Amino acid sequence: MGISQKIPVTILTGFLGSGKTTLLNQLLESGLMADSAVIVNEFGAISIDADLVVGVDEEILQINNGCICCTVRNDLVTTITNLLSGPRPIRRILIETTGLADPAPIIQSFIVDEVLSTATMLDAVVTVVDATHIDRWLADQSSGENVAAEQIAFADVAVVSKLDLAGGDGLAKCETTIRAINSMARVVAPTGGRVNVAEIVDIGAFDLKNCLAIEPLILSDLEHEHDTSVISVEVREERPLDGARFFKWLNAFVQQNGDHLLRCKGILSLTGEARRWVFHGVHMTLEGRPGRPWAANEPRVSAIVFIGKGLDGARIRNEIAELASRARVSSLS
Repeated sequence: MGISQKIPVTILTGFLGSGKTTLLNQLLESGLMADSAVIVNEFGAISIDADLVVGVDEEILQINNGCICCTVRNDLVTTITNLLSGPRPIRRILIETTGLADPAPIIQSFIVDEVLSTATMLDAVVTVVDATHIDRWLADQSSGENVAAEQIAFADVAVVSKLDLAGGDGLAKCETTIRAINSMARVVAPTGGRVNVAEIVDIGAFDLKNCLAIEPLILSDLEHEHDTSVISVEVREERPLDGARFFKWLNAFVQQNGDHLLRCKGILSLTGEARRWVFHGVHMTLEGRPGRPWAANEPRVSAIVFIGKGLDGARIRNEIAELASRARVSSLS
């Protein structure tokens, strides 16, 4: 297959909660992204991010319960191989990694794997950098390898997010941080909260020579081991939750555990609400909004994920189950 026939691949990476899904949605709203295939990888067993991807009619391919840089790396190759052999025409592939993924082994898959290297070409590694939290994440040396630093180091494009929360000099400070790790990346700042699609896709920014300069062993077997103290706690609750009680509990939980709570997110079924409620948070910051209406034949199930260090999964599940029980008693009284 000639180079002109190869399918371009964009890898969207960035630390937990940096805004990868928000960027993906903005890209997919553009008509330039027609016939794109989307692969969403999530660290935990419950898929939430895939349900939040909008703007495409096609199926979102999901790879869950591990990172495609290590434990489910073979699943990435299998998924793309099946995609390429299917009947649907594919113009490009977008991959949203987990926030804990090291880009190097993912890049290696597209270079070394015979099927992927023949049929696809890396267009760009795009890293979303949260201007409000990046310094905190880069300062964490508890696990030896700093994933946030690795994600910036391999970026062809660094998209700065959450500038509205970072202050007037937030962009300049964040760009200085990025340049200290990767002087060659293009730094992109959204205008009015939106990015220019032409700065992200079909830019031919990936350069193997640059990758080899960062990681000379990129063509050899690369292994990535996660910090084992970081765990994912997944909760599924089929009973509706009382919104006021749940968010009171959630705010207290985040305040108590924010230092080691890296990420939380969820799609909620609330008592008396016709729409899903979507929330997400990073450390002690929480955001929430109404989502789309529940479909008539759709199971109304709350799916919630907490990612962090030293989390007590049994306690979290029991407390949410208790909230659901109270909501049911209240609705019956």
